[in-house]
Amino acid sequence: MIPIRYVEPVYRPPSEAESLILPVTDGCSWNQCTFCEMYTAPQKKFRARSEAEVLDNIRALGARYGSQLRRIFLADGDALVLPTRRLLNILAAIREHLPAVRRVSSYCLARNLAKKSVSELQALAAAGLGLVYLGAESGDDEVLAAVNKGETYATTLDALEKLGAAGISRSVMILNGLGGQSLSLQHAENSARLINAAQPEYLSTLVVSFPLGEARFRAGFPNWEPLEQPALFAEMRHFISALELRRTVFRSDHASNWLILKGTLGADKARLLAEIDAAQAGQAPLRPAWARGL
Repeated sequence: MIPIRYVEPVYRPPSEAESLILPVTDGCSWNQCTFCEMYTAPQKKFRARSEAEVLDNIRALGARYGSQLRRIFLADGDALVLPTRRLLNILAAIREHLPAVRRVSSYCLARNLAKKSVSELQALAAAGLGLVYLGAESGDDEVLAAVNKGETYATTLDALEKLGAAGISRSVMILNGLGGQSLSLQHAENSARLINAAQPEYLSTLVVSFPLGEARFRAGFPNWEPLEQPALFAEMRHFISALELRRTVFRSDHASNWLILKGTLGADKARLLAEIDAAQAGQAPLRPAWARGL
């Protein structure tokens, strides 16, 4: 049994499937995005876990799995909300007790970096924080305001540039369909503009979905109308067409996506656009509806 106290449900990015999930907070410190239901359960109310508990977890993991663990994901929704000093202590404990770990990663809200300097982030990188997943969701300010993201194009880009300057790899997430029918074009264009400016190491797209219903979302975006499958593909094509990336690993393989896309941008841009064209023409395999999910 893993010696960690988990508070369900627990989330992690698809690429962290083989990572040990180490909670350093519970929930999300913002938790006001109307499209997100990940941390709305009462037991997921935001709180920072005590440093003593986290360090005890690391020591116990080291005693049991010290030479086996290779990757650790710091949970829950935004580990970088913690003070830099505390994060450095956690990373130092991982180095000491789990010497085989080769990558430490976490989710991050852009707002969490507003008070962190590049030098602080460089210290975290040197201590072992190698990858951060940042949910930009959109690069369009109108869309971001409508879904109560609490960020803008400018604040998101500032956070991504800080991470890049510190040498921390960035995995950025964009939500296909978030702008609905009325804002689809500007959502695609301004999201591409954000990604072009940031040049992140990784980029992924998910399709907006509401397993618990749309009431919370529509309260702030009453005129939102969902994109049907053809329109989702059209928005994705517009987004990828506008991207001007040098070397970004791109994945659109989350369970929410109808069409699975994988490649490196810009090398594979033409191929990815051709795969979208094939899907639009009904000539590409799609994920069946029963297999899709959050």
